[in-house]
Parts: sequence; structure tokens; C-alpha cells
Amino acid sequence: MSAVTAPRRIWLASPGLLALIAGAWLLGLTAEFTGHAQWVHHHRPLTGDMSVLASLGLLLLAWQVHIAAMMLPSSLPMMRLFARTAARQPHPRTAHAAFIGGYLLIWTGFGLAALTTHNAAMADVHHWHWLIHRPELLTGGALVVAGAFQFSRLKHACLRHCRHPGAFLMAHYRRGRLAALTLGLRHGLFCFGCCWALMLVMVVVGIANLAWMAPLAVLMLYEKTGRFGDRVVKPVGVGLMALGVFTLLAPEWIPAGHHHH
Repeated sequence: MSAVTAPRRIWLASPGLLALIAGAWLLGLTAEFTGHAQWVHHHRPLTGDMSVLASLGLLLLAWQVHIAAMMLPSSLPMMRLFARTAARQPHPRTAHAAFIGGYLLIWTGFGLAALTTHNAAMADVHHWHWLIHRPELLTGGALVVAGAFQFSRLKHACLRHCRHPGAFLMAHYRRGRLAALTLGLRHGLFCFGCCWALMLVMVVVGIANLAWMAPLAVLMLYEKTGRFGDRVVKPVGVGLMALGVFTLLAPEWIPAGHHHH
């Protein structure tokens, strides 16, 4: 069963995950509109007077909120199908948790690598001072890369997997908690292969930036679950590259990341 033809119950029968997604968006919106965006953001924590460990913890927490808001919605059909398939094994709840854990581990690893690299570059003022004053170079560059990636074979292979969770589970499902964790990691890798370039845009503009976060989340959701999701990939690629060039040429028209302030 593909995500495209998946019945509505797949979306409605995951109250825990839906609550997690809603909570993540609520936290992001509240932080944005109450002026506390830095608490779900990744640029500010590392520049404050916190210890490295505390700031790293806050950064990881902010990224988890971000994954829940942006990545989990598009993986709900896969999560739900796994839960239904695993219901017949001895420890279905722990198997489901292990599957989700494996998936989150992939995205957490990406977030940790990308965010720490980005923050280290921003902190190294001597080498990158020109980049700090010209943030549109990073944003525009990331958009062009994301647009170009839409045309790659890897994007299409990974998207095909993400759009057909039933076929993936039929091919790879095994019983047991360790098998569930491995399957979650495998699914996470496909999801990462599909969406890493779009998430890189978020790292660059700032992960608490709702002006970018909402459209990119909707795009990833539609690509994976929408009726014509596979057909929008290339037009979106053209649009992203055009937006990237526009960002480089006319940065004042583009929604700024919080790190510009």
C-alpha cells in the first residue's frame, strides 16, 4: 500500500505522534510570537555564557523539536504501518519505539554535524567575517544546492521508498526490537537521502525561522504523501534554484534568518 492511497485512518490512528507534532509546532509558534525564539534556535545558545555541554544539550533539544515539526508528519504513514505490522509480535510497543528511535537517530546525527559545523564556522570570526556580514551567500548557496539535488537519482530513489511504505516493510520487516531499530535506521537513511538538502536550508536560515520552516515542511509532506508528489520534484527544483539566485542578487526581499540580527 502506498502512502498516496493510504486510508485516512493511517493519519488519524497515531494520536501520540500527532500530539508530538502539534506540540512541536505550538512550541515553535509560541517561541516566535513571544520573542523567545532563541530557546528553540541554534545560533544563539552557543554564543551565550552557557557551558559547552549545556548549550549542546539545548541545541540538541531544539533540533528534536524541529525534527518532530518538519520530518515526522511526512513519515506518519510509515510509522503507522509499522505499528500495525508489529502488533502481532511479543513486544509491539517497544518495537515501535525502537523503530522511531532509529529514525530519529539518523536525523539527530545529521543535525548535530550540520549545526556544530555551522556554529563553529560562525564563531571563527577571523576566517569567516565576510560570511557573517553576507548571510545571503549561505542561504542562496543552500537553496541552489537543494534545487539541484531535486534532479538527482538519489533523490528519486529515496522518494520512491518514502512514497511506498508498504513495499518497504514487505521487503525488510523482521520481528524483534533490534530488527525494529535497524529498520528505523534504514528508513531514516532513505528519509535523509530524500530531504537532507532541504533541511540544510533550515540549518543555514536558522531552525526557528517559521517563514522558511512552514513552506519547507509542507513541501516535504506533499512530496512523500501527496497524489502528485513525485511530479512536483523537478518543478520545485527549478523554483528553489531560482529563489537561490534571487536571494544572492536581492537579499533584502528574502525572509531573514535570526542570526542576521
